[in-house]
Amino acid sequence: MPSSKLTYRYRIKDSQHRSHLTRLSWAVHTVWNFCNEVQSLAWRRERRMLSAYDLINLTAGASKELGLHSDTIAEICREYATRRKQFRKRRLQWRSRKGSLGWIPFKARFLRIADDTITYLGRTFRFWLSRPIEGDIKTGSFTQDARGRWYVNFQCEVEDPGEPLGDAEIGIDLGLKDQATCSDGRKYNRENLTRRYADKLAMAQRARKKKRVTAIHAKIKNARKDWAHKKTTKIIRRARLIVVGDVSSSKLAKTRMAKSIYDAGWHQLRALLEYKANRLGVLYREVNESGSSVRCSACLERTGPSGLRALGVREWTCRVCGVSHDRDINAAHNILRLGRQTLFRGIP
Repeated sequence: MPSSKLTYRYRIKDSQHRSHLTRLSWAVHTVWNFCNEVQSLAWRRERRMLSAYDLINLTAGASKELGLHSDTIAEICREYATRRKQFRKRRLQWRSRKGSLGWIPFKARFLRIADDTITYLGRTFRFWLSRPIEGDIKTGSFTQDARGRWYVNFQCEVEDPGEPLGDAEIGIDLGLKDQATCSDGRKYNRENLTRRYADKLAMAQRARKKKRVTAIHAKIKNARKDWAHKKTTKIIRRARLIVVGDVSSSKLAKTRMAKSIYDAGWHQLRALLEYKANRLGVLYREVNESGSSVRCSACLERTGPSGLRALGVREWTCRVCGVSHDRDINAAHNILRLGRQTLFRGIP
């Protein structure tokens, strides 16, 4: 049966453990910076990129001195090698006590997990068990957020249902006024969270209240993520095919609409739709949406309003076939058509 790796995140209760976790994270920074240093040295001397195996050998025996488990040090080396390869760099950024958030990876095999407690290196931590842990725990980590709060994350292997819950074929047009418009006429929108908290954020920044600024940013982020999870779940549960336009946030962010673009969270929506679709066996496609809003979905002629000046025109009538369109729903229909074409052509 197919399976997926899901991450369950829980906030740690005990504030008295915060200083202990912080000290362990400093030890993690030491290992990371050591990997960075020896990689730089290996490149200067031999023009060689060190593998995770090389780094693990070079850090052997350091666990007792640093107060970390040997598996934790090995996980840091693997993560370093993976990120360096991913970003194609000779070395990565240094980790510091002030500029880097805490992170302590671990393997599940040397942990003791019982109900809402986890024991790591002889110390027991309690966390809020907001939902049950499902599947087999493989790896995990302690992580710190910008407000200094600590969380424990469990990466679990969970069996996938594998069968779609619905039978609809849905094209999705991503936008600003309506974050997601479906080809069946349903629209999902929320208020602009950046604009909603702009005054409070400005006041806190002028008063130089750094903790308050961080808290507001975290609130915006959490609200955006919560909304995205709920709406993408509703869409996935009624579909067997999902087709989404590949609108580029990075390109549009260079315009005067930058704040609204970032607030819309298109990348997050696509990422959530894709992983949820894979779990349920729903077909997922991303297609080039260029011209989808100006092309009539009935006769396929480009008769719709185009250009920046026409962005305010939300409804229009095709002068060729006479069909009236909602701009976003019409675009969603065109996106769905393109997605179906990829299926017919056998494009993965």
